[in-house]
Amino acid sequence: MSGHSKWAGIKHKKAKVDAQRGRVFTKIIREITVAARVGGGDPAGNPRLRTATQAAKAVNMPSDNIERAIKKGTGELEGVSYEEITYEGYGPGGVAVMVEVVTDNKNRTVGEIRKAFSRHGGHLGEAGCVGFLFEKKGYLQVEASKVDEDRLLSIALEAGAEDLQREESLFALTTAPKDFEKVREAILKSGLQPLSAEITMLPKSTVKLDGKPAEQMLRLMEELEEHDDVQHVYANFDIPEEIMAAMSA
Repeated sequence: MSGHSKWAGIKHKKAKVDAQRGRVFTKIIREITVAARVGGGDPAGNPRLRTATQAAKAVNMPSDNIERAIKKGTGELEGVSYEEITYEGYGPGGVAVMVEVVTDNKNRTVGEIRKAFSRHGGHLGEAGCVGFLFEKKGYLQVEASKVDEDRLLSIALEAGAEDLQREESLFALTTAPKDFEKVREAILKSGLQPLSAEITMLPKSTVKLDGKPAEQMLRLMEELEEHDDVQHVYANFDIPEEIMAAMSA
């Protein structure tokens, strides 16, 4: 899990820069649109939409943008027809990688994703080739300097969290997907602001990488994350802290 935690921390730092370039807005707007199409336009009754709108507010997206995205999803406004697809493959050293995309042109997207894998020592695989190596979980990070571990553990367990792990300067909480909202709300009500909070795919085991394969893997992750059609990337690598730190610098 340490690889996932470190990469989640890097993503949080990079999101501030990406938001300035509009990339985060593009990804969140697509997620809001699809979530509204699938589960309706009321965030109170649509957990996926509620999470997406919270992510939008966290990067200071204007409320008008959020409303337009919802209305495009529900059909109240005309919009692009998006398709959700999950690609699976292998990175350097046999690392398992899952890529969730939202696209209006799947032929273009799969070609670009395949090239990204090839450029960085990996290859795209068949559907289902690595999915069994991950499990869907709620995942929250809280800065360790903001709260005593015993207090956070008490709050989280009472709300239904499954586990709490110390990951260097962070506490990482995992929940069943159905309990994610309840745990997130409990943390917020306690006066804490999670560094990140999402429904994600956590690896059941990890692959240790070092040297060139580690650098290739991080370059692959970065290229995939920066693709406009890619919403989420999950991988089961574990890379030394010094390489991860250099990546986030």
